Amino acid sequence: MSLHEDWKEMAYTHETQESFDKFWNKYAITEKKIYEDVLENHTKGFEGIVKDLAEKYETSNEYLVGFLDGINTSLVNPLEVEEITEDSSVKLEIDMEKLYYNMLEAKADYLYNLAQWDTILDDEKRKEITKVQKSAKTVVKEEKIGRNDPCPCGSGNKYKKCCGK
Repeated sequence: MSLHEDWKEMAYTHETQESFDKFWNKYAITEKKIYEDVLENHTKGFEGIVKDLAEKYETSNEYLVGFLDGINTSLVNPLEVEEITEDSSVKLEIDMEKLYYNMLEAKADYLYNLAQWDTILDDEKRKEITKVQKSAKTVVKEEKIGRNDPCPCGSGNKYKKCCGK
């Protein structure tokens, strides 16, 4: 089995809700530690061999692949996460604005509230990204056309006798 398959099994196969919660709480601690370092050193980049990076962050290869899977949508050049092995070399070019947006989308307040963001995105930019993210979820209902209303196509007929058939 690949590291990515192992990760998915670890993350999503649980007998009880308690087991599920325990796993994700433990993973969140690891994820936060990695993100603190990534954001602190955002100008240096994030690169290395998977097993060496896992050792650096005192975690398993599977947890590191979980991190890579999570950050993948925020990369300029996404990784083929399914193909990553412990000997794979990874180099991440992170779009920081997209990463912040994705953290908001995931409701990961323990990540988008990290102090390290202060040196990357100013308050105004973060507010702007937050506004865009929230407006993406706003549903605008169109005005419903009644059966007996004039048809919007301009034919002069009732909607039920024209486009509503």
